[in-house]
Amino acid sequence: MMRSGNPVLNDNTFQAGTMGEMVEDRMTLMGTVHKTGILLFLVVLSASFTWGMVFTGKEINGVPVMHPQVWTIAIAGSIVGLILALVTYFAPKIAFITAPAYCIAKGLMLGALSAAMEAMFPGIVLQAVGLTFGVLFALLAAYRSGLIKATENFKLGVCAATGGIILVYLATFILDLFEVKVPYIHGSGLVGIGFSVFVVIIAALNLVLDFDFIENGAEMGAPKYMEWIGAFGLIVTLIWLYIEILHLLAKLRSR
Repeated sequence: MMRSGNPVLNDNTFQAGTMGEMVEDRMTLMGTVHKTGILLFLVVLSASFTWGMVFTGKEINGVPVMHPQVWTIAIAGSIVGLILALVTYFAPKIAFITAPAYCIAKGLMLGALSAAMEAMFPGIVLQAVGLTFGVLFALLAAYRSGLIKATENFKLGVCAATGGIILVYLATFILDLFEVKVPYIHGSGLVGIGFSVFVVIIAALNLVLDFDFIENGAEMGAPKYMEWIGAFGLIVTLIWLYIEILHLLAKLRSR
């Protein structure tokens, strides 16, 4: 049985694509890698647009003058990205359309968020990007060498922790609507930093589950279009990991 903490990659994702159909062109690891590169390029390209809307070149008292519509575009991109993620999950055969569109929409949000953080903490974005890819390649090397194995207990633990984090964030969002603030975990104190470190670790471990799931999908001979699903799931995890590392670095710099 295959399991991933990433909701895009679940036990039935590849099986749904292979049941009841004959497929000549199969999913491969290299094909998934190429599509991951395409999606990552689209995220960066889209993020550069809203980044430029924050760093317009104009300043007042040393503070960048942002385009007035930057956050409207960023929020819209985040909402559209969520919708496209759901469409991709339920209609994997059109992932070659929805996955790139998701990356473009999500990139709009990432560009604005990254630029805002960079304005407050110069150099933080380069650090976050470096750490994100450092974690990616370190875990990939550990997985390929067999130092980390995605056993069933490992998968269950990571999935449970991921679900718990999602519930905490969902509860925080709902309470914020009623102007009730959750103490400590979002602050720059020891509890807040400890919480962010925990979330970063869980996000990173989800990469191991993604590697394992994609590898299993290729071994099972999933249809070629499932490469887009595998790449999409990996990008979703990378975006989450980057955002959490960005938040952790911001908390550390705020002390």
